Amino acid sequence: MEAKKEQLIVSVSPHIKSDETTSRIMWTVSLALMPAMLSGLYFFGPKALFITLLCIVSSIGFEQLYMKIVDKKSPVGDGSAFLTGLLLGMNMPSSLWSFSPFTAHVPVVASFVAIVITKQLFGGLGFNVFNPALIGRAFALISWPKAMTVWNEPTAAFLAMDAKTSATPLGVLKEEGIAKLLEIFGDKVSLYQHLLTGNRAGSIGETSAIALLIGGIFLLAKRYISWHIPVSFLGTAALMAWIFGGKGALFTGDPIVHLISGGMMLGAWFMATDYVTSPTIKKGQLLFGAGCGFLTMLIRLKGGFPEGVMFAILIMNCLSPLIDRSFRSKVFGVVSQSKPKEAK
Repeated sequence: MEAKKEQLIVSVSPHIKSDETTSRIMWTVSLALMPAMLSGLYFFGPKALFITLLCIVSSIGFEQLYMKIVDKKSPVGDGSAFLTGLLLGMNMPSSLWSFSPFTAHVPVVASFVAIVITKQLFGGLGFNVFNPALIGRAFALISWPKAMTVWNEPTAAFLAMDAKTSATPLGVLKEEGIAKLLEIFGDKVSLYQHLLTGNRAGSIGETSAIALLIGGIFLLAKRYISWHIPVSFLGTAALMAWIFGGKGALFTGDPIVHLISGGMMLGAWFMATDYVTSPTIKKGQLLFGAGCGFLTMLIRLKGGFPEGVMFAILIMNCLSPLIDRSFRSKVFGVVSQSKPKEAK
C-alpha cells in the first residue's frame, strides 16, 4: 500500500485569521460609547438626543447618497457611518439646538464634511488620513466658532428643555485659574466628583470621565484596542500638567483635573485609537500617544484655546504613516544588492 504523501500548502497572507469583522468592531465600539452617551442625555436632556440623532442620521444619509451617486454598494451595514455620527454628536455642544440664530444645520454640515470629504473622497473606510468625526467637528468650530463654544449647564433632568449657559472647567481654569475653579465647585473632592460623573458644562459625550473609562476598559478587555495609545496619551498629558500646569512654579500643577476634564478621556480611548488613522506597530503607538498628550497640553497651557485634544490628534494623524515607516520590522533573509567594485 502506497504511503500518503504530505503536502505543504503555501498561501498568501494573512496567515492569522479571526472571527472579528469590521461590522462587529464598529458596533462594539458604538456599544462601548453608550455609558457616556447616556450620561450626556441625563445631564443635557432632549437637546443632546436631537443633536446626536441628527449627526447619526445625516452621516448615514450622506454615505447612502454618495454611494448611489458613484453607483457602488452601500457599506452602511458595517456601522462605520453610525459610529462617525455618534462620535461627532458626542463632540457637539447641546446648546446648538437652542442657540440664536438657529444653528441646527451645523451638525448636518459637519456630518457631510466627515463622511463625504474626509472619508469617501479619500477612498472610503480604511483610506482616510484623518479621523472623520474630528475633521467634522474642526470644520464646525472654524465655521461657527461662537455657536460651538457656548455650553449649557447640566440639568440632571431629561425632560428639561431650558438651560443656562456656563463656561467649561477648562475654560475657567484657562482664564481665571484653579482658585476660581475651586470657588465654583467648593473643594477639590467636589471638583473631582463632578468631573468624574459628568455634572459640568461641556460637549454632550465628553463630560463623564468615569463612563468613558468604563467603555475604554471594555474595549481593552475585548482586545479591540491595546493599552499603548491611551496610556502613553494620558501619561504624557499628566506629566506635562504636573510639571508645567501650575501658576508661576514648576511641579505644582494638578494632573487629575486635566485628565478628567474636556475631551481627554474621549480622545484617548475612542478617537486616538482609531485603526485607520493611528500607527499599527506597538512602538509607534507609544510615540503616537505621547505626541497626542504633549500637543494637547501644549495647546491647553500655552495656546489660545482651553482645549487641545482635537487638534493634537489631527496633527498626529498626519504623522501616523511616517511613524509606522520609522518603526517597521526588519526584513530578514534579504541580501543587499551592492554595486560591484570596478576593476582598476
